[in-house]
Amino acid sequence: MPELPEVETICRDLRASNIVGKTIENVIVLWEKSITNLPANQFTRQLLTTRITTITRRGKYIHLLLDSGKSLLIHLRMTGSLTLRTINQKKDHHDRIIFQFANQELVFHDPRKFGRIILTVNPQMWLEKLGIEPLGKNFTASELYRRIHSRKTRLKTLLLDQTFIAGIGNIYADESLFLAKIHPCRGGNTLSEDEVRSLHHAIQQTLTNAISNRGTSLGNGEGNFASAGQRGLHGSQLRVYRRTDQPCFGCQTPIEKIKVSQRSTHFCPHCQT
Repeated sequence: MPELPEVETICRDLRASNIVGKTIENVIVLWEKSITNLPANQFTRQLLTTRITTITRRGKYIHLLLDSGKSLLIHLRMTGSLTLRTINQKKDHHDRIIFQFANQELVFHDPRKFGRIILTVNPQMWLEKLGIEPLGKNFTASELYRRIHSRKTRLKTLLLDQTFIAGIGNIYADESLFLAKIHPCRGGNTLSEDEVRSLHHAIQQTLTNAISNRGTSLGNGEGNFASAGQRGLHGSQLRVYRRTDQPCFGCQTPIEKIKVSQRSTHFCPHCQT
């Protein structure tokens, strides 16, 4: 599933493509269930002749603000992607929604059909439950300590909880905990203030580096992450994720994999305590 760095990469690519300011002239709905809250005919009718004014990100959501005052919220889930191409190209059988401009179209492509699109006048209703942005100005070490010091929940579970911190998924939770040298099964309330400062720094450094590398692409399947025709380059920088039984880069101890909250979790049993 695309996480914060992948979604941020898509947002930046869309802004660089100059679709901000363009008018939606047609909408083709190929899979109605991709639309969360409206029938397809209402969804299409409310989008026609509207213009995209802003593209931002909140957690793992892509937020397209329209000049009608409404917002398109796009959650890619496991295999969703957005591709800008010349208008009326041959459709792929995994294309779900197509937004057409004068000479281009933005295609929501989703092989496994888990992605969702919301058209709403009140985006906050859908976003208000999301936790703090880990790269936002309010995400300080002291704020993280305030939120975490009374929580007995295991850290890996906390980091995956989108109501606790927005945007972190399995890859970057494992990588952040390794960089902070903290075991994923530690309870939040067991961390000292120094350990929380290390975790805060590790989260921000991990996410920032991944954005600089355009996210992580790990496989070659159609649903694997790519944006603007480019794969993410951060896979070569991963230290524990999907490195089971390979030597830790720090101490040479084999990386272990366990299940935490039903999610595969990778860590170094020597470096992370």
